[in-house]
Amino acid sequence: MKASVVQLRYNMKEVLRALERNEPVQVMYRGAVKGIILPATQKPIMRVEDHPFFNMNPQGKPVEEIMNDLRGERYRDI
Repeated sequence: MKASVVQLRYNMKEVLRALERNEPVQVMYRGAVKGIILPATQKPIMRVEDHPFFNMNPQGKPVEEIMNDLRGERYRDI
């Protein structure tokens, strides 16, 4: 979407709707692009299997046991 400075001032609802549709908004001033407003909620599509920490526990130990091993002696007395 292209929006002039005047449209940003008076028609902000349209600009916000474009951002909700994940469309970048080009800010125009005297016919030239002065900046681009990008939507903040662009979520990358990633499968769980693609995450770098997926399957970090190949031994099949329970998570509580792994955490107790990592924490050490200071939490065993609580």
